[in-house]
Amino acid sequence: MPRRPPLSYLLAAGLLLALLLWLALGDVQQFQAAAPPAAEPREETPTRVEVRHSEAERFQPRLVAQGQLEADRELELRSRRAGRVAELPVTLGDTVAVGEALVRLAADDLQAQLTRAQADLTLARAELEGAESLRQRQLMSRPEYLRRQASVSTAAAEVAELRTDQEELTPVAPFDGVFDRLDVDIGDVVQVGETFGRLVDDRRLIVNAWIAQGEVAALSPGQPVEVQLLDGSRLTGELTHIARRADPSTRTFYVEATLDNPERHRLAGASATLMILLDERSVHRLSPALLVLDDEGQLSVKHLDDQDRVTVSRVSLVQADADAARVAGLPDSVRLITLGGGLVEEGERVTAVMAETAAGPAETP
Repeated sequence: MPRRPPLSYLLAAGLLLALLLWLALGDVQQFQAAAPPAAEPREETPTRVEVRHSEAERFQPRLVAQGQLEADRELELRSRRAGRVAELPVTLGDTVAVGEALVRLAADDLQAQLTRAQADLTLARAELEGAESLRQRQLMSRPEYLRRQASVSTAAAEVAELRTDQEELTPVAPFDGVFDRLDVDIGDVVQVGETFGRLVDDRRLIVNAWIAQGEVAALSPGQPVEVQLLDGSRLTGELTHIARRADPSTRTFYVEATLDNPERHRLAGASATLMILLDERSVHRLSPALLVLDDEGQLSVKHLDDQDRVTVSRVSLVQADADAARVAGLPDSVRLITLGGGLVEEGERVTAVMAETAAGPAETP
């Protein structure tokens, strides 16, 4: 009985036969001389953005700074003569008029000195009259006549000085105001230059503040101001002074405003918020989230033109808070991109969808 070949030989022979058939028949696909037609390009769908119509409005910006209130006139009262306090014509807190006596010092022997000086002046004048008669008759030398004249001048000067000393025994109010502080009592001895009280005129107030160098260019004397007090009430006035030179350490400018205080509220020395009203401007009110920076780092806003193309316009920030920003530099009527602005570039045509809600903090680029 003949031997059958091994199974492995049979498998190898079958694979070889299949390979020979594939090489003989070749690829059933035919080669083509021309390339297959290219697929037609698909038209891109424009990006959808949400827009809101905005109209410019008139707005009066305010420059806000923290300030300090002071009385329009305030004076530390100092004695011009040493002496003992003999009388206090006014009491602490009294309203006084200009020229009204505030304190009286004891005269002591000043009156006696004045009486003696006046007598010396009378005698010197009488001697001068006699000298003039002798001089006319050539019976007195010129030097002697000049000595008599000098005696009269010396005596007159002493009388004037003593009268001034007598007047300074009773200091008077240099202006209308309130006797706000009293530092002496009856019997106290004061020295020349020593403080005995304070006079305050607060019918008008001065508020002072410091303004940043980038904001002072918009200020000019005469601009209206408002001052908000700690209790929420307000006073009105006008800007009266702007420093010509910045403080070298802070680079800020000192300003002053004058306010009327007809009810004489006790405000001198208190802090307050100064609001300087600037010129009205045409602005758009929008969410701070819509503000972007252009390629040059300038503040800008994205909006659409009449052909629904994206436009990027530079703006200047007039005033901003946590809820809204007011900017200038946009057309009076504009469609602001309120949603999707970060996905489109300038000049790109988009599909605009009107927003259902008004501008607010929820708007995002």
